[in-house]
Amino acid sequence: MSDLVQRLAQGEHPVEVNIRPTRNAKALKERIDDGFVHVKFTDTRGGTELGVRLDQSLSELNADFETGTGRVKLVGSLTLDKQKVQCVAEIDLRSFTGKGRLIPL
Repeated sequence: MSDLVQRLAQGEHPVEVNIRPTRNAKALKERIDDGFVHVKFTDTRGGTELGVRLDQSLSELNADFETGTGRVKLVGSLTLDKQKVQCVAEIDLRSFTGKGRLIPL
């Protein structure tokens, strides 16, 4: 297991979702509906941005995307440094930030 995977698998870390070109709740909902989001772990050197293919059955969307309030739990998988991992990120819709972690698979 790589040092980065091992580090991000230990405890929770600050994260943010990156939505381009417009950062708003509606744009995030569109990315969620498409099944793919970018989650950035901000406490690594320079930040580590990961493209995450969402698992809709594990993700929880307890939010009002029209008003941009509430929290979402985004769960998906990817390969990082040749290691399959699951990314779990809980995001506040007002700030697009929250806590996240990796789970080696």
